[in-house]
Amino acid sequence: MAELANVSVATVSYVLSGRDRPVAAETRQRVLDAARRLGYTPNQAARSLRKRRTQRVCLVLSSIGGVPTDERLARDLHEMADARGYSVVTLAVYSDARANAAIDVLRGGIADGALINVVGDHLTHDLLSGLAATGLPMVVLSNESGLEGCDVVRTPETEACVEAVEHLLAQGRRRIAFLAHRHELYRDRPVGRLLGYTTALDRHGVTERIITSGADDRVAAYQTATELLRSPDRPDAIFAASDRAAISAIGAARDAGLSVPGDVAIVGVGNIDEGLITTPQLSTVGPLRHDYTDIVRLLFDRLQAEEAPPAREIVRSWTFLRRGSS
Repeated sequence: MAELANVSVATVSYVLSGRDRPVAAETRQRVLDAARRLGYTPNQAARSLRKRRTQRVCLVLSSIGGVPTDERLARDLHEMADARGYSVVTLAVYSDARANAAIDVLRGGIADGALINVVGDHLTHDLLSGLAATGLPMVVLSNESGLEGCDVVRTPETEACVEAVEHLLAQGRRRIAFLAHRHELYRDRPVGRLLGYTTALDRHGVTERIITSGADDRVAAYQTATELLRSPDRPDAIFAASDRAAISAIGAARDAGLSVPGDVAIVGVGNIDEGLITTPQLSTVGPLRHDYTDIVRLLFDRLQAEEAPPAREIVRSWTFLRRGSS
Protein backbone atom coordinates (compact mmCIF):
# COMPACT_ATOMS: atom_id res chain seq x y z
CA MET A 1 0.00 0.00 0.00
CA ALA A 2 2.84 2.38 0.85
CA GLU A 3 4.43 1.67 -2.55
CA LEU A 4 1.16 2.24 -4.39
CA ALA A 5 0.58 5.56 -2.61
CA ASN A 6 4.28 6.53 -2.93
CA VAL A 7 4.60 7.24 0.78
CA SER A 8 6.38 5.71 3.75
CA VAL A 9 4.96 2.86 5.80
CA ALA A 10 4.81 5.21 8.79
CA THR A 11 2.64 7.64 6.84
CA VAL A 12 0.24 4.84 5.93
CA SER A 13 0.06 3.91 9.62
CA TYR A 14 -0.68 7.49 10.68
CA VAL A 15 -3.48 7.89 8.14
CA LEU A 16 -5.19 4.52 8.70
CA SER A 17 -4.91 4.61 12.49
CA GLY A 18 -6.65 7.98 12.71
CA ARG A 19 -3.86 9.43 14.84
CA ASP A 20 -3.39 13.18 14.84
CA ARG A 21 -0.12 13.54 12.95
CA PRO A 22 0.72 16.23 10.38
CA VAL A 23 -0.09 14.56 7.06
CA ALA A 24 -0.89 16.72 4.03
CA ALA A 25 -4.41 16.41 2.68
CA GLU A 26 -3.16 15.29 -0.73
CA THR A 27 -0.94 12.62 0.83
CA ARG A 28 -3.77 11.42 3.07
CA GLN A 29 -6.05 11.11 0.05
CA ARG A 30 -3.43 9.07 -1.85
CA VAL A 31 -3.23 6.63 1.05
CA LEU A 32 -7.00 6.34 1.27
CA ASP A 33 -7.29 5.82 -2.49
CA ALA A 34 -4.62 3.10 -2.34
CA ALA A 35 -6.42 1.39 0.54
CA ARG A 36 -9.66 1.46 -1.45
CA ARG A 37 -8.04 0.00 -4.55
CA LEU A 38 -6.50 -2.79 -2.50
CA GLY A 39 -9.75 -3.48 -0.62
CA TYR A 40 -8.05 -2.84 2.72
CA THR A 41 -10.21 -3.10 5.86
CA PRO A 42 -8.61 -2.55 9.29
CA ASN A 43 -8.64 -5.61 11.50
CA GLN A 44 -10.21 -4.00 14.55
CA ALA A 45 -9.97 -7.12 16.67
CA ALA A 46 -6.23 -7.40 16.11
CA ARG A 47 -5.77 -3.69 16.63
CA SER A 48 -7.70 -3.85 19.90
CA LEU A 49 -5.56 -6.69 21.21
CA ARG A 50 -2.35 -4.93 20.26
CA LYS A 51 -3.31 -1.54 21.72
CA ARG A 52 -5.62 -2.82 24.44
CA ARG A 53 -8.18 -0.55 22.86
CA THR A 54 -11.54 -1.22 21.25
CA GLN A 55 -11.47 1.70 18.77
CA ARG A 56 -15.02 2.36 19.91
CA VAL A 57 -16.62 5.28 21.72
CA CYS A 58 -19.93 5.13 23.52
CA LEU A 59 -22.79 7.62 23.29
CA VAL A 60 -25.11 7.46 26.30
CA LEU A 61 -28.54 9.07 25.86
CA SER A 62 -31.89 9.10 27.63
CA SER A 63 -33.67 7.55 24.64
CA ILE A 64 -33.08 6.47 21.07
CA GLY A 65 -34.68 8.72 18.46
CA GLY A 66 -37.18 11.52 18.68
CA VAL A 67 -35.01 14.23 20.27
CA PRO A 68 -33.56 16.53 17.58
CA THR A 69 -30.66 17.77 19.71
CA ASP A 70 -29.64 14.19 20.52
CA GLU A 71 -29.76 13.34 16.83
CA ARG A 72 -27.43 16.23 16.01
CA LEU A 73 -25.07 15.26 18.83
CA ALA A 74 -25.01 11.67 17.53
CA ARG A 75 -24.33 12.83 13.98
CA ASP A 76 -21.42 15.03 15.01
CA LEU A 77 -19.96 12.19 17.10
CA HIS A 78 -20.29 9.68 14.27
CA GLU A 79 -18.65 12.03 11.77
CA MET A 80 -15.63 12.69 13.96
CA ALA A 81 -15.39 9.03 14.97
CA ASP A 82 -15.41 7.96 11.30
CA ALA A 83 -12.64 10.44 10.51
CA ARG A 84 -10.49 9.06 13.33
CA GLY A 85 -11.06 5.36 12.81
CA TYR A 86 -13.56 4.76 15.62
CA SER A 87 -16.99 3.19 15.67
CA VAL A 88 -19.84 4.31 17.93
CA VAL A 89 -21.91 2.27 20.37
CA THR A 90 -25.10 3.87 21.73
CA LEU A 91 -26.68 3.06 25.08
CA ALA A 92 -30.13 4.27 26.19
CA VAL A 93 -30.63 5.07 29.88
CA TYR A 94 -34.30 5.55 30.73
CA SER A 95 -34.53 3.77 34.08
CA ASP A 96 -32.41 2.97 37.12
CA ALA A 97 -31.91 -0.57 35.81
CA ARG A 98 -30.69 0.75 32.45
CA ALA A 99 -28.35 3.17 34.24
CA ASN A 100 -26.74 0.37 36.23
CA ALA A 101 -26.47 -1.80 33.13
CA ALA A 102 -24.78 1.03 31.22
CA ILE A 103 -22.25 1.58 33.99
CA ASP A 104 -21.49 -2.15 34.09
CA VAL A 105 -20.78 -2.43 30.36
CA LEU A 106 -18.68 0.75 30.37
CA ARG A 107 -16.66 -0.56 33.31
CA GLY A 108 -16.29 -3.80 31.37
CA GLY A 109 -14.46 -2.05 28.54
CA ILE A 110 -17.06 -1.89 25.79
CA ALA A 111 -15.53 1.40 24.62
CA ASP A 112 -12.43 3.54 25.03
CA GLY A 113 -14.41 6.60 26.09
CA ALA A 114 -17.93 7.89 26.57
CA LEU A 115 -19.99 10.96 25.71
CA ILE A 116 -22.90 11.12 28.15
CA ASN A 117 -26.05 13.21 27.76
CA VAL A 118 -28.70 11.85 30.11
CA VAL A 119 -31.50 13.92 31.61
CA GLY A 120 -33.25 12.93 34.80
CA ASP A 121 -31.90 11.22 37.88
CA HIS A 122 -31.13 7.71 36.63
CA LEU A 123 -27.40 8.29 36.17
CA THR A 124 -26.69 9.60 39.64
CA HIS A 125 -23.74 11.71 40.69
CA ASP A 126 -22.25 8.70 42.49
CA LEU A 127 -22.53 6.46 39.42
CA LEU A 128 -20.89 9.03 37.16
CA SER A 129 -18.15 9.85 39.67
CA GLY A 130 -17.40 6.18 40.20
CA LEU A 131 -17.15 5.62 36.45
CA ALA A 132 -14.84 8.62 36.01
CA ALA A 133 -12.65 7.31 38.83
CA THR A 134 -11.87 4.21 36.73
CA GLY A 135 -9.95 6.45 34.32
CA LEU A 136 -12.41 6.08 31.44
CA PRO A 137 -12.17 9.21 29.25
CA MET A 138 -15.55 10.91 29.62
CA VAL A 139 -17.41 14.03 28.58
CA VAL A 140 -20.67 14.64 30.44
CA LEU A 141 -23.36 17.14 29.47
CA SER A 142 -24.78 18.07 32.85
CA ASN A 143 -25.54 21.00 35.12
CA GLU A 144 -24.81 18.91 38.20
CA SER A 145 -21.98 20.20 40.35
CA GLY A 146 -19.06 18.28 41.81
CA LEU A 147 -18.24 15.92 38.93
CA GLU A 148 -14.51 15.23 38.84
CA GLY A 149 -12.21 13.30 36.54
CA CYS A 150 -14.12 14.14 33.37
CA ASP A 151 -14.97 17.08 31.14
CA VAL A 152 -18.32 18.73 31.89
CA VAL A 153 -20.47 20.76 29.50
CA ARG A 154 -22.97 23.06 31.19
CA THR A 155 -25.92 25.07 29.86
CA PRO A 156 -27.25 28.01 31.91
CA GLU A 157 -30.82 27.11 31.02
CA THR A 158 -32.42 28.42 34.22
CA GLU A 159 -31.45 32.04 33.54
CA ALA A 160 -32.76 31.91 29.97
CA CYS A 161 -36.02 30.33 31.14
CA VAL A 162 -36.46 33.11 33.70
CA GLU A 163 -36.15 35.61 30.85
CA ALA A 164 -38.79 33.78 28.81
CA VAL A 165 -41.34 33.69 31.64
CA GLU A 166 -40.65 37.33 32.54
CA HIS A 167 -41.37 38.16 28.89
CA LEU A 168 -44.81 36.57 29.30
CA LEU A 169 -45.41 38.38 32.59
CA ALA A 170 -44.47 41.71 31.01
CA GLN A 171 -47.37 41.23 28.59
CA GLY A 172 -49.79 40.92 31.47
CA ARG A 173 -50.03 37.12 31.41
CA ARG A 174 -50.72 35.80 34.88
CA ARG A 175 -52.06 32.27 34.40
CA ILE A 176 -48.92 30.69 32.95
CA ALA A 177 -48.89 26.89 32.73
CA PHE A 178 -45.69 24.87 32.71
CA LEU A 179 -45.60 21.58 30.77
CA ALA A 180 -42.83 19.65 32.49
CA HIS A 181 -40.78 16.55 31.80
CA ARG A 182 -41.74 13.77 34.18
CA HIS A 183 -38.36 13.75 35.86
CA GLU A 184 -38.74 17.44 36.73
CA LEU A 185 -41.82 16.70 38.81
CA TYR A 186 -40.18 14.12 41.05
CA ARG A 187 -37.30 16.17 42.43
CA ASP A 188 -37.33 17.50 45.98
CA ARG A 189 -36.80 21.01 44.67
CA PRO A 190 -37.11 22.58 41.22
CA VAL A 191 -34.04 22.79 39.01
CA GLY A 192 -33.31 23.84 35.45
CA ARG A 193 -36.34 24.80 33.40
CA LEU A 194 -38.86 24.37 36.19
CA LEU A 195 -36.68 26.50 38.45
CA GLY A 196 -36.66 29.23 35.80
CA TYR A 197 -40.46 29.15 35.73
CA THR A 198 -40.92 29.34 39.52
CA THR A 199 -38.16 31.93 39.95
CA ALA A 200 -39.76 34.33 37.47
CA LEU A 201 -43.20 33.98 39.09
CA ASP A 202 -41.71 34.54 42.55
CA ARG A 203 -39.90 37.69 41.41
CA HIS A 204 -43.15 39.20 40.17
CA GLY A 205 -45.32 38.12 43.08
CA VAL A 206 -47.41 35.63 41.09
CA THR A 207 -48.45 32.90 43.48
CA GLU A 208 -50.47 30.66 41.17
CA ARG A 209 -48.60 27.65 39.78
CA ILE A 210 -50.01 25.51 36.97
CA ILE A 211 -47.50 22.69 36.67
CA THR A 212 -48.28 19.46 34.84
CA SER A 213 -46.46 16.75 32.89
CA GLY A 214 -46.65 16.57 29.13
CA ALA A 215 -43.27 17.63 27.74
CA ASP A 216 -41.91 14.12 27.15
CA ASP A 217 -43.73 13.43 23.88
CA ARG A 218 -45.92 15.16 21.34
CA VAL A 219 -49.12 13.21 21.98
CA ALA A 220 -49.00 13.72 25.75
CA ALA A 221 -48.32 17.43 25.21
CA TYR A 222 -51.27 17.79 22.85
CA GLN A 223 -53.60 15.99 25.25
CA THR A 224 -52.43 17.99 28.26
CA ALA A 225 -52.63 21.32 26.43
CA THR A 226 -56.10 20.48 25.11
CA GLU A 227 -57.33 19.74 28.63
CA LEU A 228 -55.85 22.98 29.97
CA LEU A 229 -57.15 25.18 27.17
CA ARG A 230 -60.70 23.82 27.26
CA SER A 231 -61.06 24.31 31.01
CA PRO A 232 -63.17 27.25 32.30
CA ASP A 233 -60.13 28.87 33.89
CA ARG A 234 -57.72 28.18 31.02
CA PRO A 235 -54.19 29.59 31.15
CA ASP A 236 -53.32 32.65 29.08
CA ALA A 237 -49.80 31.33 28.41
CA ILE A 238 -48.02 27.97 28.19
CA PHE A 239 -44.31 27.52 28.82
CA ALA A 240 -43.33 24.03 27.67
CA ALA A 241 -40.08 22.33 28.72
CA SER A 242 -39.49 21.19 25.13
CA ASP A 243 -40.13 22.67 21.70
CA ARG A 244 -41.88 19.48 20.63
CA ALA A 245 -44.39 19.94 23.43
CA ALA A 246 -44.82 23.62 22.60
CA ILE A 247 -45.53 22.81 18.94
CA SER A 248 -48.19 20.32 20.06
CA ALA A 249 -49.65 23.05 22.28
CA ILE A 250 -49.95 25.36 19.26
CA GLY A 251 -51.93 22.62 17.53
CA ALA A 252 -54.13 22.13 20.59
CA ALA A 253 -54.85 25.87 20.74
CA ARG A 254 -55.80 25.95 17.06
CA ASP A 255 -58.11 22.96 17.45
CA ALA A 256 -59.73 24.59 20.49
CA GLY A 257 -60.55 27.66 18.39
CA LEU A 258 -58.02 29.89 20.16
CA SER A 259 -55.54 32.29 18.59
CA VAL A 260 -51.80 32.23 19.30
CA PRO A 261 -50.59 34.51 20.81
CA GLY A 262 -53.83 36.51 21.15
CA ASP A 263 -55.70 34.08 23.41
CA VAL A 264 -52.72 32.07 24.61
CA ALA A 265 -49.00 32.75 24.25
CA ILE A 266 -46.74 29.71 23.86
CA VAL A 267 -43.00 29.34 24.47
CA GLY A 268 -40.87 26.20 24.16
CA VAL A 269 -37.33 25.11 24.98
CA GLY A 270 -34.70 23.77 22.59
CA ASN A 271 -34.67 26.05 19.54
CA ILE A 272 -35.21 23.16 17.13
CA ASP A 273 -35.56 23.98 13.43
CA GLU A 274 -39.21 22.87 13.34
CA GLY A 275 -40.11 25.91 15.41
CA LEU A 276 -39.29 28.11 12.40
CA ILE A 277 -42.04 26.56 10.26
CA THR A 278 -44.90 26.59 12.76
CA THR A 279 -47.68 29.15 12.38
CA PRO A 280 -46.86 31.41 14.08
CA GLN A 281 -43.15 30.78 14.51
CA LEU A 282 -42.31 29.38 17.95
CA SER A 283 -40.73 31.53 20.65
CA THR A 284 -38.13 29.41 22.38
CA VAL A 285 -35.24 29.15 24.81
CA GLY A 286 -32.07 27.44 23.67
CA PRO A 287 -28.70 27.69 21.93
CA LEU A 288 -28.40 29.93 18.91
CA ARG A 289 -26.90 27.06 16.93
CA HIS A 290 -26.73 23.30 17.23
CA ASP A 291 -23.12 22.36 16.62
CA TYR A 292 -21.54 19.83 18.97
CA THR A 293 -18.16 19.41 17.30
CA ASP A 294 -16.43 21.29 20.14
CA ILE A 295 -17.94 18.86 22.65
CA VAL A 296 -17.08 15.79 20.58
CA ARG A 297 -13.51 17.08 20.18
CA LEU A 298 -13.13 17.15 23.97
CA LEU A 299 -13.64 13.38 24.03
CA PHE A 300 -11.13 12.65 21.27
CA ASP A 301 -8.62 15.01 22.86
CA ARG A 302 -8.83 12.83 25.96
CA LEU A 303 -8.57 9.61 23.98
CA GLN A 304 -5.46 10.69 22.11
CA ALA A 305 -3.61 12.45 24.93
CA GLU A 306 -0.47 10.74 26.23
CA GLU A 307 -1.56 11.67 29.76
CA ALA A 308 -5.07 12.44 30.95
CA PRO A 309 -5.62 16.21 30.74
CA PRO A 310 -7.09 18.04 33.73
CA ALA A 311 -10.86 18.19 33.89
CA ARG A 312 -12.30 20.94 31.74
CA GLU A 313 -15.61 22.76 31.83
CA ILE A 314 -17.42 24.34 28.89
CA VAL A 315 -20.43 26.61 29.24
CA ARG A 316 -22.69 26.75 26.17
CA SER A 317 -24.83 29.86 26.33
CA TRP A 318 -28.60 29.78 25.97
CA THR A 319 -30.87 32.68 25.14
CA PHE A 320 -34.55 33.54 24.80
CA LEU A 321 -35.66 33.95 21.16
CA ARG A 322 -38.89 35.93 20.87
CA ARG A 323 -40.97 35.00 17.84
CA GLY A 324 -44.61 35.07 16.80
CA SER A 325 -46.08 32.58 19.27
CA SER A 326 -45.58 34.94 22.22
